[in-house]
Parts: sequence; structure tokens; C-alpha cells
Amino acid sequence: MFAEDLPDLDEEVGYRGLTACKAAGITYRQLDYWARTGLVEPSVRGASGSGSQRLYGFRDILVLKVVKRLLDTGVSLHQIRTAVTHLRERGVDDLAQITLMSDGASVYECTSADEVIDLVQGGQGVFGIAVGRVWREVEGELASLPSERPAERPEEVSAPAVVLADELSARRRAREAG
Repeated sequence: MFAEDLPDLDEEVGYRGLTACKAAGITYRQLDYWARTGLVEPSVRGASGSGSQRLYGFRDILVLKVVKRLLDTGVSLHQIRTAVTHLRERGVDDLAQITLMSDGASVYECTSADEVIDLVQGGQGVFGIAVGRVWREVEGELASLPSERPAERPEEVSAPAVVLADELSARRRAREAG
């Protein structure tokens, strides 16, 4: 459904909780709850005790935004957990190629126009989430927000290193933009 090639992602780049919340359009309370219950856990660096910072990867934020959209349309948390498990099994490249659909009771994966027609002919009203489009939205949101790489140990992260990472990220974005 999406013929465009999507860029390769740097799996080592992470975003702190507040940045992930802003990019996904969720509250910190939702983020914390979803991480603690295993719905969407940070893949770059998990919490390792009091005062530690979780770091969410691009794919994590993509899943957070999809979960938010499903919640907004009234899909049950149980069905969302099933859908998220499926998305995790698919991998980043496949996420951009699917559309999620729901009739409010279940979540479906749609990979072709024929499949969409079959779902609609069943008489149920459905909505779709084009994950490739959400991908681009998250990518746009994160372009102007700070990122960082996890250190060997959390105590190795210093303020100058974060500032340097932000400056390097800004230079990289400027270079890629033209």
C-alpha cells in the first residue's frame, strides 16, 4: 500500500519519556503505565531503578502513537495488547507496509486493497490507521526534539554530552535537509 522506501533507523538513538509523550500525543502517566504493564516498553534503555531515565526508540514511539489512535477510537485495551504483540512480531520495515483496521471490537491487519473490501463488505463500519503515515508523523515530531544515545552506565551521561548530542543532531538534520 506504500510504495515509498522509508529511511533506515539508527537503533541506538533514544528519546526520553517526555519527548516520547509529546511525539505520540500521550500523557506521561499513560507512558509510565504502559511501560510498567509491558504494553509498550522502551527498547533503547529501560528503567533500572530510581532516577534512571527510560529511552524510547523510534519504533517504540510509533507503537505508542498507534496505541493512542486505537484508544481514541474506542478499541478495548485487551484488543490493543493483541495488536501491539502482532506489531512487535512484524518488525519496523513491515510496519510501514500495513494498515490497521478495527470495527471497535477487534483489530485487523490489512495488507491489500482486496482485504479492505472484504472487511467492509461484512457490513461492519471500520476505520483504518495507515502505519506508514503515522511513521512519517512521528518522524516529523521527533526531528525537532532532543535525542540521545545510552551510555554504558546511566551515571556516565553528563549535561555537556547531551548538549553535544543535540548540536550534532541539529547539524545532521540540517545536512540531510539540504
